[in-house]
Amino acid sequence: MNYRHAYHAGNFADVLKHTVLLALIEAMQAKPTPFCYIDTHAGSGSYSLEGFEAKKTGEHRDGIARLHPAEKVPPLLQRWRAGILKGEGNEQGLKHYPGSPLQVARLLRPGDSAQLCELHVEEATKLRELFHGNPQVHVHQRDGYEALKALLPPKEKRGLVLIDPPYEAQEAEYKLIEQALKSALLRWPTGVYAVWYPIKLRSQVQPFLRKLQHSGVKRILRAELLVHPDDSPLRLNGSGMVILNAPWKLDDTLREPLRVLASLLSQERPAEVKLDWLLDEAGSQLNTPSPLPASRLPRTPGRR
Repeated sequence: MNYRHAYHAGNFADVLKHTVLLALIEAMQAKPTPFCYIDTHAGSGSYSLEGFEAKKTGEHRDGIARLHPAEKVPPLLQRWRAGILKGEGNEQGLKHYPGSPLQVARLLRPGDSAQLCELHVEEATKLRELFHGNPQVHVHQRDGYEALKALLPPKEKRGLVLIDPPYEAQEAEYKLIEQALKSALLRWPTGVYAVWYPIKLRSQVQPFLRKLQHSGVKRILRAELLVHPDDSPLRLNGSGMVILNAPWKLDDTLREPLRVLASLLSQERPAEVKLDWLLDEAGSQLNTPSPLPASRLPRTPGRR
């Protein structure tokens, strides 16, 4: 495996992904009935910010470390940040970054469950060790796309699937996601599906988002954060989350947090965000993904 998330844990893309993920989990918990969380590419679950990998790239310094001292952030970001800083290993400051499985596991109520898929042996072994003795969390060492065929629909009948692959071959990965979603929606058309995607060249993302608009679901919400122009294949310029069957008013929940993240995570230029419905409640197209740049938000005075 060429990709190792330990080099990138806590970066600006993780901040976006996990902010949206918390909003989705809280939307699930708005109803008292249990839900199931399914992660197709779970990784090892926890990452040291003082290890060799994190120190080599330093990516978390332009991500979670920017939020650590920030004041007057919206309640959603306050809850997300508190969940990380109160986690094991961070008693003396920000030293560990929890991956998606650990962040969600800490939020599970009695009756909720998590199904975590990780194909690679070393990562899956660490994941099992992390959740040893936790009856609500189940680790599967297998291909996450294939696992959806066995895991869907979950016994809870409600839930969220996170698809967050490494995109080692970006355009090929989009094809795999499209095929997996097509099969998954046939088995479980009412599930919520959240897909994280990298943004290097906008032209690589457009066809994928357009195809999702024809997946048969009623609502698709897009949330993107761009810290560099989306015109270079040589670096990660931004990232996005596209949510199929997105919970009602999720856009209202995310609007202010994303505005603040754009301010806090700006680098050599003001960061940009997109937050829009690609499909509305009636299933009609509201916005066709285009190569135009995202709407630029004003930078808060005094922030980088």
